[in-house]
Amino acid sequence: MRDLRVERAETIAQDVRLFELRDSSGGDLPAFTAGAHVSLRTPNGEERKYSLCNDPHERDRYVIAVKREANGRGGSASMCADLNAGDLLPVSDPANDFELAASPAGYTFIAGGIGITPLLSMARFLLASGGPSFKLYYLTRNPEMTPFLDELKGPEFRGKVIIHHDQGDMANAYDLWPALEKPKGHVYCCGPKGLMDAVRDMTGHWSASAVHFEAFTDGSIAQVEDEAFKVRIQGTDEVLDVPVGVTILEALRNGGHVVPSSCESGSCGSCRTRLVSGDVDHRDLVLTAGEYETNIMVCVSRGRGGEVVIEL
Repeated sequence: MRDLRVERAETIAQDVRLFELRDSSGGDLPAFTAGAHVSLRTPNGEERKYSLCNDPHERDRYVIAVKREANGRGGSASMCADLNAGDLLPVSDPANDFELAASPAGYTFIAGGIGITPLLSMARFLLASGGPSFKLYYLTRNPEMTPFLDELKGPEFRGKVIIHHDQGDMANAYDLWPALEKPKGHVYCCGPKGLMDAVRDMTGHWSASAVHFEAFTDGSIAQVEDEAFKVRIQGTDEVLDVPVGVTILEALRNGGHVVPSSCESGSCGSCRTRLVSGDVDHRDLVLTAGEYETNIMVCVSRGRGGEVVIEL
């Protein structure tokens, strides 16, 4: 990581802070591509990943937007409360698990809440480069909770963006089926798991290679139904405990095992591991139902008590 200076820090929506990061000496930053993210060390010492939301043509700055998660582990709260203009922030070089594939037929972007960030970078890139056409569907609860609202209502995006507020009522949810009924180009979706599950269901007739997801939720955050369980590694006598609030991936790392991983949100597929047996709550956005019996994404999925047997 390198220390970048916080050039700008401001609230852009309810519980959302925008940070503009620059090199302290005024030099160019490592290049990035649309959909990329950086890892950083928050003021309270947590390491977190945030999507870059500015145009990749810009080499002088990185822009991120951070939503304060009340039920998180403190990283986002620390960013929003303790990081100010003028501070230095340790930031990694950019990486990309959500690459914008070539698509002459165009793109359908679907964002829920703070999931707008990587899709906004993609939209800005396409506008700046004269790329293929796109349509952005931006779904939020209300205007106050909608970052980048004024910009996306501006003339640059006219005719390219549909913004819908459901006021927290599922009866007011936007109907995405007309946009997804006929496969065309590529779909990119980022937002809450419920939205991504719905988009996945509505794109079952699309080619799998044309539909892309990125989750912004922290898969290690405990859910009400979570239970502690054990993981047995086939062919050895090793059994690892996986408490509530700890992922299988973390338990394997703590046990000295090196497991490929990247997004750690269940959307990139890097940590796919062979599942031998066990009752599993699959929480990823990669596996099909037909793969559930023999595969598990160890960054987010969990056992439902008892023992899960995997093969490394």
